[in-house]
Amino acid sequence: MTIKVSQLIGLDIYTDSAQYIGKVYDVILDLEKGEVVRLTMQPINAASKDQAAKIFKEKTILYKSVKAVEKIVIVSPSANVEEEMDEPAAPQASKPMPYSYRYRKV
Repeated sequence: MTIKVSQLIGLDIYTDSAQYIGKVYDVILDLEKGEVVRLTMQPINAASKDQAAKIFKEKTILYKSVKAVEKIVIVSPSANVEEEMDEPAAPQASKPMPYSYRYRKV
């Protein structure tokens, strides 16, 4: 099933154990990957980076914890908003050389 991003806004968010979490206020997209990253439950209006980080940490949910979307959004019980703060990905180390190349005779 497909759903428009605009249809997510305003939906109620529940855990799969029927605990109400909030309403979808906005959707955060990764335009490079073309996917939804997070759902916010309030506007991220802050005067400082610390305030924005706190709101982002407490009032957003990773989209990968979403189990289903229809008339409500159901998230996994581990969707504890505070645990899901993503750190920027560390740069990938280059692939190790094959064994034969590393120990070749010079």
